[in-house]
Amino acid sequence: MTRGGDSAVLLKNMQQLGMDPKEIDVVVLSHIHGDHVGGLNGFLQVNMNVAVYLPATFPPGFKESLKRDGVKTVEVNDPVRICKGVYSTGVLGNGIKKQSLIVSTDRGVIVITGCAHPGIVHTIQTVKELNADNILLVMGGFHLGAMRKAQLEEIIANFRKLGVEKVGPCHCTGELGRRMFKEEYGKDFLDVGGGRLIEFE
Repeated sequence: MTRGGDSAVLLKNMQQLGMDPKEIDVVVLSHIHGDHVGGLNGFLQVNMNVAVYLPATFPPGFKESLKRDGVKTVEVNDPVRICKGVYSTGVLGNGIKKQSLIVSTDRGVIVITGCAHPGIVHTIQTVKELNADNILLVMGGFHLGAMRKAQLEEIIANFRKLGVEKVGPCHCTGELGRRMFKEEYGKDFLDVGGGRLIEFE
């Protein structure tokens, strides 16, 4: 994952990771917040030959600007296949609407959230309804920064009930949430971040 809120930071991070922006052919935007879409314009100045998958609920002006510049946009409502083994959950939530990614692997599915504004447990339940495979990993922002210990305990218990094997909470999860997930998951807690390579045996 690279920081997407600022074009210069995004492109610099990609350079340091040895990623060539011109080799990317798909961009997926989770939701409209600036720290998730703010770097897009600078990226498109380097590579406009991409398909941008975004929730259909994005502001009309945002979508029209992309189309006016000739960028291929795919407006997502329902769950959709993005490329081989990678799918969108479709648009989730009643307030801040967003999509998450589902990546199919031989070991199960990996769920990647931007921020889990619709609720991290709801997101996982949606994935379970869409895909019968076990959930190998849930990673990204869990949006739990304002949660108290009792609420977090219930959420972690739901993770276990839903069969989530590994977790990689970051971004908007909150320090207490990260600490409690680490205590619960132990060796199956992944300290994720920009540039981190995750390998499974």
